[in-house]
Amino acid sequence: MSRLTAPRWRDLAVVHRLEYTLPVSYLCYAVLGACVAADGAEQAAIPVLLAVVANLLLIVGPLALNVAADLRADERNPEKRYLASATTGVGRVRTLRWAVTELTVGAALACVVTVWTGSWPVALVAAAIIALQVAYNLEPLRLKRRGLAGPAAFGIASVGLPFLLSYAAVSHAVPGSAWLLAAGVGVLSTGRTLWWSLPDRAADAATGIAVPVARFGVRGTRVLTCAVLVAGLVLLVAGLWLHYGPAWALLGSAGHAIFTGWLAVLALRPSGHAAPSARRMLTRSLTLVALSEVLLVATALGNL
Repeated sequence: MSRLTAPRWRDLAVVHRLEYTLPVSYLCYAVLGACVAADGAEQAAIPVLLAVVANLLLIVGPLALNVAADLRADERNPEKRYLASATTGVGRVRTLRWAVTELTVGAALACVVTVWTGSWPVALVAAAIIALQVAYNLEPLRLKRRGLAGPAAFGIASVGLPFLLSYAAVSHAVPGSAWLLAAGVGVLSTGRTLWWSLPDRAADAATGIAVPVARFGVRGTRVLTCAVLVAGLVLLVAGLWLHYGPAWALLGSAGHAIFTGWLAVLALRPSGHAAPSARRMLTRSLTLVALSEVLLVATALGNL
């Protein structure tokens, strides 16, 4: 029996992109807003936990949707054929059903939190996440094939809006510092999405997906990525500074600053014109990204 079931569960983990240190990052995205909003005040635990679970479902559900939608492109990409294989193993239709179920349950939990707390932004943000992710992955909009709109939609829906969802579950009022933080983490995620699209150039072009690298080239996309990351870093530091003060701002943003600096060095290298390896990018960068997100959450928890 184990031989029959184990591969299926491994395939399910792959289609939900539960690999390397990504689950740690997802959890940080889901809880960060609530941690920032708490600020030492007594909170009802159950609606906050429900909001976190809703966030997690609204993060991983669209990833399964993305893998199912990108099946043909992933089959053409040697470094992403394992995703196509996992999708085939689970079944493309079944993968889509998993995604729809997770999005539906996530939206339902957000509505429960709205009724429980009276915070209507929770349900509205959940609806915005679903709308952006559907627009990113599916026709007729399929923002993924529309240049810079794709990374922006994915970054905002995967990180920026989940921050606001869990924040609104704790606090009805969202101050300027929280908006800056939401914008900062969303723009940083947009930059990382730009960067991670670099190895997909040939496969995406063959299936009609106009990723930014097709327009700007590898080096141009690297430079653009760094510019977006710097903008996100400025927003993040500003939000942390207003919310916690300068010392905490420097500490909380240190991981993202290091990541941005590392990519800037790569962009300036003579080999900057060559498309990087997807597997190497994942194995070398995901741990640093996860540590950066953990540092942000630790900054918020350190100020409770």
